[in-house]
Amino acid sequence: MLIADRTEKRREVPTLAFRVPRPRREAATRVWLVLWKAARAIEQNAIRSVSALGLGRSDFAVLEVLLHKGPQPVNVIGRKVLLTSGSITAAVDRLESRKLVRRTADPKDRRGRIVELTEKGCRLIERAFQQHAMDMEETMAVLRSGERVELVRLLKKVGTWAAARLDDKQ
Repeated sequence: MLIADRTEKRREVPTLAFRVPRPRREAATRVWLVLWKAARAIEQNAIRSVSALGLGRSDFAVLEVLLHKGPQPVNVIGRKVLLTSGSITAAVDRLESRKLVRRTADPKDRRGRIVELTEKGCRLIERAFQQHAMDMEETMAVLRSGERVELVRLLKKVGTWAAARLDDKQ
């Protein structure tokens, strides 16, 4: 068989009406992977920081909300720290048994309970949060101030877009 005969017998591949671009270095899947790996490494630093303080993540999160937002209804705290109603109740129970928080009746809702820091809880979380903030500063030290501002802007932008896509598909 001649070389010319071989080329004539090849199947022709139809051309597409549009070309799908080859994934580049900054393809969405690569951005997602880099973001996921970075978030995981940063989260591990945060977990180490909180663990070194002698607090669990959920307990620290509850105390931090109360430090920065003041007394809050149990269900509001749960939503803010992404805990289920059962998990937030268990966290508040643990903190109350250590005398770090107290529950009081909600004057606006007889069924509800307000959680607030005790003096002991306030002292603990103020010290703990200060140390955690320093640990997180060390974790983020690689970024200059302007880079942090830009990173926050971009993360909010993509997070808002991704959340809107989820809302549209429900």
